[in-house]
Amino acid sequence: MIKTIFKVVLAALLLCTLATCSKFKTYNGPTVTAIEVHKADRTMYLLHDTQVLKAYNIHLGGNPIGPKQFEGDGKTPEGAYVISARNPNSSYHLSLRISYPNDADRAYAKDQNQKPGGDIFIHGRPPGTFARGDWTAGCIAVKDHEMEDIYAMVNPGTPINIFP
Repeated sequence: MIKTIFKVVLAALLLCTLATCSKFKTYNGPTVTAIEVHKADRTMYLLHDTQVLKAYNIHLGGNPIGPKQFEGDGKTPEGAYVISARNPNSSYHLSLRISYPNDADRAYAKDQNQKPGGDIFIHGRPPGTFARGDWTAGCIAVKDHEMEDIYAMVNPGTPINIFP
């Protein structure tokens, strides 16, 4: 009996490893034409034109009120950006780079004799944690399994609008 249970568990683990447990999923639905982030509601929407394909609860920078302006301010940007790259080797499971800072962000920071910061992503959680609340350094975070779906659905060049 124990040998049979062991074989079943081993077979399930093997199947999981070979097929369904990869963090790289495929997506065959409508193209994601835009992303909307509503910081106050802690919600992110993946859209095909005006149709909401998916909605996610999100975590933001540790100082979430107001737009990101300077390096180290703990804020998540606000404004119009694009997804500029995919990172399959992210320290946060998977990640999609957001094109912050744009020209206006850089100009404002320079006028204030500051650096605008950078490395803003949509990403999963840090390994081995169950972070709650707003904990990122200015990024947009979701659960790892959600990040797998988002990573499969969203391509570089996709516009992302981040609202207060």
